[in-house]
Amino acid sequence: MSVRLVILGLLHERPLYGYEIKQVIEEHMGDWTAIAFGSIYFALDKLAEETFIEKVATEQQGSRPSRSVYQITAAGREEFTRLLRQGWQEIDRQYFELDLCLFFLNALPRPEVLGYLRGRVHRLEHTLHYLGEHRQEQMSNAEVPRLAETIFDHSHAHLQAELEWSRRLLVSLENGEYD
Repeated sequence: MSVRLVILGLLHERPLYGYEIKQVIEEHMGDWTAIAFGSIYFALDKLAEETFIEKVATEQQGSRPSRSVYQITAAGREEFTRLLRQGWQEIDRQYFELDLCLFFLNALPRPEVLGYLRGRVHRLEHTLHYLGEHRQEQMSNAEVPRLAETIFDHSHAHLQAELEWSRRLLVSLENGEYD
């Protein structure tokens, strides 16, 4: 749903070509959404097939490949609104690969697991630091809406909770719990 929502939302603002959509996602949404480049073009084709968007022009500059400009249709505006309303009501239940690893905790030597967990704590700390710096950078850009601040806060809260949980687990395992 997220790739559809993003594409329809961006096209709701103005017509764009695929590469522009990719750029907006990378530059402004990359910290809080994981939309793969290839999925953008697949979704554009699917949304066009479903008549939620339409090609309005094909441009070509020099020897570069041609690019199609898309715009949202009336049906696409309705679909965008429907997806927005649905998204506000969803509670995303997260499933973590790490929980499966915990289930099989005793299949690896404890020192190895502790090393992985220490690395996880380090990576989470690094990610939180990066997110803070990137937030500051993005929020100083006049083109970034102020509401983006709360999106950064949401990601930060989740990562901070994950870091605290990982630290507690590390202490518990170092203290011999769960042996």
